[in-house]
Amino acid sequence: MKPEDIRINDWQRIFVGDVPGAFYWEVILRVAVIYAILMISMRLMGKRMASQLSRNEMIAMVSLAAAIGIPLLSPDRGILPAFVIAIVVILIQQVTAWMATRNQKLESLTQGNISVLVHDHHLNLKDMRLTGITRERVFSQLRSNDILHLGEVKRLYFEAGGSFTIIRETEIVPGLGVLPDKDVEFQDQSYQREPIQVCDICGFPPADDSTDQPCGNCGSRHWAQAVSLK
Repeated sequence: MKPEDIRINDWQRIFVGDVPGAFYWEVILRVAVIYAILMISMRLMGKRMASQLSRNEMIAMVSLAAAIGIPLLSPDRGILPAFVIAIVVILIQQVTAWMATRNQKLESLTQGNISVLVHDHHLNLKDMRLTGITRERVFSQLRSNDILHLGEVKRLYFEAGGSFTIIRETEIVPGLGVLPDKDVEFQDQSYQREPIQVCDICGFPPADDSTDQPCGNCGSRHWAQAVSLK
């Protein structure tokens, strides 16, 4: 299209395009065929495609979307290439999944590893940095599961698929509170302040109960009172 062909008041070009009107009847057929291709592809790639996607499945979905979008809108592109691409994507996804079930190293390489974000009542800052999960994101996840302090948590896993798994502590101990600092009223309703200190950043207890030294987990020198539930 030449620059002189672009006019701001060319409503037919803006809304209808430069294709003949008969193409819109063809679009209906193209959409029906491509919809069928997508449905069959999703079915062949398994139930996981209808739930939370792994990395391989996300790549497969993006590849299908990129391949199918072009023939849907372009009258000079046929549907057959999209069908061939869909078959190739399905085969690659299925072969990769099959190989990953038989090779743990390949599974870790393609799917990622599980990260431990909370370990025995304190934050695992190393894994949090590696995964890009912030302290407030962890606290938000705990609050959404009715957990109000770290002493209630044995483990918090960040799964390879992007979900969180919480293992609750059977013998709850005082820990660092996870309620927002600005919600003082609800803190007073929920917390009982304990006469022990924990790191204000990660919840790690001080060595020998001495707050003169930096935190043994993160190096912070800021300490806070541990809390338990009323």
